[in-house]
Amino acid sequence: MYTDEVITNISQINLDWLNSALATDSIQNFAIEALNSDNSQITKIQLQYQSETTGTLPASLLLKICADNNGIFGESEVNYYIRDYIELANRPIPTCYHARYAENPRRYHLLLEDLSTSHRHNRRIQPTLAYGCAVAKALATLHAHWWGVEKLRAIGSNITSQTEIERYVAHVQPGLLPMLEEIKTEIDDSWKSLLMDVFENHPHKMIERTKNPSGFTLIHGDLNPGNILSPRNGNGKTYLIDRQPFDWSLTTWLGVSDLAYVMVHWWETDLRRQWEIPILREYHANLISNGVFGYDWEQLVNDYKLAAVQSLYVATQWCVLEEDRQRMKWLWFSQLQKSITAFLDLECSELWTQKVD
Repeated sequence: MYTDEVITNISQINLDWLNSALATDSIQNFAIEALNSDNSQITKIQLQYQSETTGTLPASLLLKICADNNGIFGESEVNYYIRDYIELANRPIPTCYHARYAENPRRYHLLLEDLSTSHRHNRRIQPTLAYGCAVAKALATLHAHWWGVEKLRAIGSNITSQTEIERYVAHVQPGLLPMLEEIKTEIDDSWKSLLMDVFENHPHKMIERTKNPSGFTLIHGDLNPGNILSPRNGNGKTYLIDRQPFDWSLTTWLGVSDLAYVMVHWWETDLRRQWEIPILREYHANLISNGVFGYDWEQLVNDYKLAAVQSLYVATQWCVLEEDRQRMKWLWFSQLQKSITAFLDLECSELWTQKVD
C-alpha cells in the first residue's frame, strides 16, 4: 500500500510536498535541522505559514527516513503509525501526517508530529511509580486493541509459532559462549550454569506457553527509555514510539513482555523490586477497562516471569557480533547483572518444573 514516493534524502523536501502532506496550501516557507539518531535520519522541519492562515496546523514536524541501514527494518513502523492503531481512540502514538514504504530495497519515511516542546524521552531519567503506571496504561491501551487470536487474524497475524520462537532463539544463542568468555573473570561461577540452564529450558517453555491463546497480542518489543515520551509538566499523555523489529524479532507475543522489557534490564534493581507489582496491577486493571476478559492476575504474573527471562537474551544478543560485544559492554553487562538478579528474585527457575499455563 505504501510503495511510492519514499523520501530518501532531505533535498527532496519542498513546499509542494509539505503542503500536500498536510492537505493545505498555506505553508510559504520552511527550515530544516538535522537531529542525532542511531538507526535513521531525523530532520526537524520548522514551518512558516501565510499570515492569514487559521486552524490547528503544526508549527513543526519530524521527518524520519530509514533508507541507508542495509534494509534491516521492514514495514512494521509504517504500519504502527498509519495502520495498526488508526482506529483506536486516544492512542498513545504521535500523529503521522505522511508515510511511504518500499520493499526492494527496503526504505521508508514518516512525517510525524513534533512533541519536543511538550514531551521528553526518558534516557538518563530515573523512573518513578507514576511513570511506570503511565507506561502500563499506554501499553494496555495498545495491547487490548489486538488482544487475542480473532483480532490478530484481522491484520494477517496469529499467535507466535514454534518456528518463530526457534528463529528468535537461534539468532541470540550464538552470543552466549562469547559473552561468558568475555566476562569469565568478572562473574560468579554460578552465572554460567544459570545461563546454560536458561538456554536449555526456557525456549521450550515459551513454545509450551503458545498452546494457551490468552495473553497474546501485537507487542512493541523495544520500549527502551528513548522510545517512551513523557510530558514535561507531569500531566498529559505518555507516548510510545519507534516500533522497529528485526526480521528475527517476536512481533506477536505475551503483552506483559513489553513491561518486562521496560523494567527488568533498564531499571535499577531496587526500583524494579519496589514497583513492579503495583505497575503490573495497573496494567492488569487497564486491560480489563479496555475490554480484555478471561486473563486473570495469576496468569499475568506467570507470564511476566516467563517474559522476564528474555532480558537475558537481550544482553546475550549484544554479544553475537564481536564489535558489539566490545563496544556495548558498558550496556549489556549491566543489563545482564540486572536480569540475573530479576531471575533469582522472581524464582524463574521454577518455570522448568511446572507446567506453563
